[in-house]
Amino acid sequence: MTLIDHYAVFGHPIKHSKSPRIHRLFAEQTGQALEYTAQDVPAEQFQRAVTTFFAEGGKGLNCTVPLKELAWSYADHKTERAQQSKAVNTLALQADGSLLGDNTDGIGLVTDLIANHGLDLSEIRILILGAGGASRGIILPLLKQAPQTLVIANRTVDKAVNLAAEFHNKGSITGCGFDDLNNRQFDLILNATSASLSGQLPPLPAGLLATGGHCYDLAYGNEPTAFVRWGLENHAAKSLDGLGMLVEQAAEAFFIWRGIRPQTQPVIELLDAERKP
Repeated sequence: MTLIDHYAVFGHPIKHSKSPRIHRLFAEQTGQALEYTAQDVPAEQFQRAVTTFFAEGGKGLNCTVPLKELAWSYADHKTERAQQSKAVNTLALQADGSLLGDNTDGIGLVTDLIANHGLDLSEIRILILGAGGASRGIILPLLKQAPQTLVIANRTVDKAVNLAAEFHNKGSITGCGFDDLNNRQFDLILNATSASLSGQLPPLPAGLLATGGHCYDLAYGNEPTAFVRWGLENHAAKSLDGLGMLVEQAAEAFFIWRGIRPQTQPVIELLDAERKP
């Protein structure tokens, strides 16, 4: 009899998560025997839920909003990227019974940009909009690509400045307010706020995107987000959303758990085709 290993994603809300579908597709593709479910877990129930999950034989967990910081605190050991981001989206049971915490968001983004869209991130000017948890998770993997500069812009200036200061020894990084973006240009602008899903955008000055530059919204939806539309209106060479990042970060978690790296392109193409009218 084949033993089925159990994995899950915890979050609140979680109803619309694509993660169970993605991991089922990965398992079918790689011939892995596993079950992956989604569980609605509010923050106040996280500790009890995760303890129960692993006590009942669970092998690994993904954690999404609003649980990434709680998962970071819960992990027994953390990778460098998890330690630096102060957020964990992947928990993996180790042979000794301890839990390793990792953050695969940033490597998922970088893989999507480089492998799927052909971008070279070295020596370019990168702007991240927003200084919250989504930004924190992508900074270190971006800096490892040696950009010319990385700027974090946020409505609350101190939050951007303080976040940049945490990574000052990892590369060229600064924080500022949106007003400080006037007369500056960037080759890649990343929207790490959730605002564009509701049609909102930060006050972005004209001319912010360099000629031939790219835009990328970490969020995704069935329709182009407000930021993806902004990118198109400002003549971005490519204006992308975060569907590829979602699949790539899942593939990294799958590799951590199973030691096998699934092919992401067929899964991205399938999910993308399903949202087309």
